[in-house]
This record gives sequence, C-alpha cells and structure tokens, in this order.
Amino acid sequence: MQRSSTSQRHNAMTDIDQTVEPQVPDQDGSDSEELRNSPDVSASGAAGYPGVQEPLAADVAEDDEAAEIEGDLDELVRTATQRDEYLALAQRTQADFENYRKRVARDAAAAQERGVSGLAKELLPALDNLDRAIAAADQDDPLLQGVRLVRAELAGALTRAGIESFSPEGEQFDPSLHEAVATAEQGADGASSGTVVEVYQSGYRLGASIIRPARVVVAA
Repeated sequence: MQRSSTSQRHNAMTDIDQTVEPQVPDQDGSDSEELRNSPDVSASGAAGYPGVQEPLAADVAEDDEAAEIEGDLDELVRTATQRDEYLALAQRTQADFENYRKRVARDAAAAQERGVSGLAKELLPALDNLDRAIAAADQDDPLLQGVRLVRAELAGALTRAGIESFSPEGEQFDPSLHEAVATAEQGADGASSGTVVEVYQSGYRLGASIIRPARVVVAA
C-alpha cells in the first residue's frame, strides 16, 4: 500500500510539470511564422472585424464636408469684405465728385460775378455822367430825349446782369453800404443823428456784393 501511494504521487507531479512547462519556440522559427501569419486586428479591417472601418470612413467624410463648408464660409467672408470695400470706395468717390461739382459751380459763379462787377465798375462812371447831363440840360433841348434813352438802355443792361441801384435817403447810415462825404446839422425836418439826409451818388450792388457804396450826407 505504501508503494502504491508513492507511485501515485510521482505520477501527479509528472502531470503538473507537463501542465506548467512553458512552450519554447522551435528553433526553426515555425512559431514565429505562425505568429506572423496570425490575423492582426488593427490591420484586418472589415475582413476580420466587420464594422470597424465603417465609422472611421464616416468620420473622414464628415471632416471633409466640414472643411469644405468652412472654406465656403471663408470665401463668403472675403467676398463680403471686398464688397464693403468697393462700396465704401464708390461712396467716397461719389462724395468727392459731388464736392468737386459744387466747388466748380461756386468758382464759376464767383468768376461770373467778378466779371459782371468789373464791367459794371467800368460803366458806372458813364452812367453818372449821363445823370449829370440830364440834370443840367435844358428841358427844351431836343437832345435831352436821346440822352435819356441812352441812359435807360445802359441802366437796363445793368439790371439784366443782376445789378441794381439803391438810394438810401432817410435810412440809418450803414458804413458797409454807404460812404459819408459830408455831415449836416439837424434841420427843421427833425432828422435824427446818423440818418442819411441827402444822396450825392446812388449805390450799386450785385446780390449781396456791393459794387459801389452810395455817397451820402449824414445828419450830425
């Protein structure tokens, strides 16, 4: 009985050694070849594990679509920016043109006014001489009517050019409109001090511009 038990223990130890003995690869590399030929999960793809590549392909497609949308948005932003720049340039150009047109119109009007004023200054002495001739002529003189006609034609030409005469008798003296050539004592007419009591020579103006101030006598 004792020998039988010893034999059983020996057999059990032998089985354990065979169970836990590590597998040593063959020297000819057959195990390595087997490992190399074994299926690789990361490389097998859908063949070994169906459905692994499909989510990856969908993610790539979504990334491409997102990148395309982002590119379109960038292009729209650039287009909108260029549009705003062109619009601002067009508005500035239009404003500059309007300012230029107004400036040219003002310059043309000022040049025309200077030309008319210059011509009027040359003609006013002749008009004054005609007035003196009419005042000194005999009313029965046959030439008086002709002188009056010439004076009327000349005055009409100045009026058509926008020039008007003014006689400020009875008005308050204004140094911007009148030129005082003499002063007079307050008479029986009761004119207050600074009032124009007599006009020696009528004044002429073109719009707001004074071509020649009126020459007047002012009450002291």
